[in-house]
Amino acid sequence: MAVTQERSAGLDVARIREDFPILSRTIGGKPLVYLDSTNTAQRPRQVIDAEREFYEQHNANAHRAIYFLGEEATDLYEGARAKTARFLGAPDPSTIVFTRGTTESVNLVAHAWGRKFLKEGDEILLTEMEHHSDIVPWQFAARDTGAVLRYLGLTDDGLLDLSNLEALLTERTKILCVTGMSNSLGTITPLPRLIEAAHAVGALVLVDGAQLVPHRGANVVELDCDFLAFSGHKMLGPTASGGLFAKRELLEAMDPFLGGGEMINEVFHDHSTFNEVPWKFEAGTMNVAQEVAFGAAIDYLEALGMDRVREHEEAITAYALERLSEVGARIFGPTDVAVHGGVVSFWYRDVHPHDLATILNEEGVAIRAGHHCNQLVMRRYGVPATARASFYVYNTVQEVDALVEALGKAESVFT
Repeated sequence: MAVTQERSAGLDVARIREDFPILSRTIGGKPLVYLDSTNTAQRPRQVIDAEREFYEQHNANAHRAIYFLGEEATDLYEGARAKTARFLGAPDPSTIVFTRGTTESVNLVAHAWGRKFLKEGDEILLTEMEHHSDIVPWQFAARDTGAVLRYLGLTDDGLLDLSNLEALLTERTKILCVTGMSNSLGTITPLPRLIEAAHAVGALVLVDGAQLVPHRGANVVELDCDFLAFSGHKMLGPTASGGLFAKRELLEAMDPFLGGGEMINEVFHDHSTFNEVPWKFEAGTMNVAQEVAFGAAIDYLEALGMDRVREHEEAITAYALERLSEVGARIFGPTDVAVHGGVVSFWYRDVHPHDLATILNEEGVAIRAGHHCNQLVMRRYGVPATARASFYVYNTVQEVDALVEALGKAESVFT
C-alpha cells in the first residue's frame, strides 16, 4: 500500500508529528507509538501555546468584567464559539453551547429537553452501538418521565440493523440518539437516512459526534440534525472542552441545565428569569482557557483540511485492517473503510485484551483494552472486551507495523 510516514493522502505526516511534543517520548527505552486517539487525542504545540498564552496574557473571567483583561477574555471565548460554529457549518454562533464535552452535552439535552417534554408512553430510540454516555442519561430521563427506551440492533458485521427501523420509529418516538461513528467498532452510521426517517414521524435527532466531528467533520445544516454533541479532547483540544449544537428554537424552549452566575437575567426571592441563548446554559465560571485553546485546535484541523484528514485515516485504517487480518486477529466491525473510521477493535489469538495491552505497553505501543464504555456491543458479540487501536493525523503505517510486531511478542508470552 502506497502510504509512507513522510506523506499520506496529502498530509505531510512527518511535519505534523513535529507539532506534537509528546510523540518524541520513549517508553521503556522504545519510541512511543500512540494508538489511542479515540480515547483522547494528543495536542499540538499550537493548542498548548494557546492555553498557556491565555493564562499568561489574558486570564480573567469571561462576561464578568469591563476592565481590559475581562474584555480580552470575553472576546477570545466568544471567538472560539464563532470558530466552532463555522467548523460545524452552523450559521448562528448562539446555537453553540460550550460544555465539558459530549457526555455533558448529552446530559444537558436529556435533562433540559427530556425532563420537560417527555411524558409517559413516549419513546426514546437508541442503538446498541451507543457509548454509555448516550444511554445512561436517557435511562434517567425515562425513569423520571415514564418514557420507554427502544433500541436498534447490530448486524454480525458491525453495522446498524435497520431492518425494523420503520417499526421502531413511530409517532410515539420523540427523540433518536445515535452516534455518527462508533468508538468501539469504527462504524460510520447512515445519518442522513436516520435523520430523515426520524423527522418523518416528528422525532428529534441527537447525534453523538464525539468521533464523527474530529475524523470526518460534520455540517449541521446539511445533516439537519436537531442536536450535535462533540468533545474537544478528541480533536486535538484540551480536556473539559467541547460543546453542543442545537437548533435555536429548541434552546429557546428548553429549561436551563444548571443554575448559577451568568445564566440568569434577574433573581427574585421566589423565582428567576434567565439569560439569552446560549448563555442560559453556561452557568458559573466556564472553562474559558480550554475553550479558547479548543478554538486553536479547530484552526489546526482547518489548516490541514478535513478531507485530507479523512483520506489519511482511510488509508491507514485499510492498512491496519489488512495487517491485523494477516496475523490472524479477529476484527470487530465492518472491513470496508467507506463505512469504517480510524478505529480497529480486535481480539488476537487467545490473548485477553488486558494482557495484550500490558505486553504492548512494554514495547512502547499504547492501545486501549476493555469494553470502551460499550457493554451492549461486547455482549452482542460475545466478548468481555476487545483490544482497540485508533488513528489520527499523526499516525503512520510504520506504527501499525510496530503494533503487529508487538502482537507477535505478546503471543509468545501467553500461548
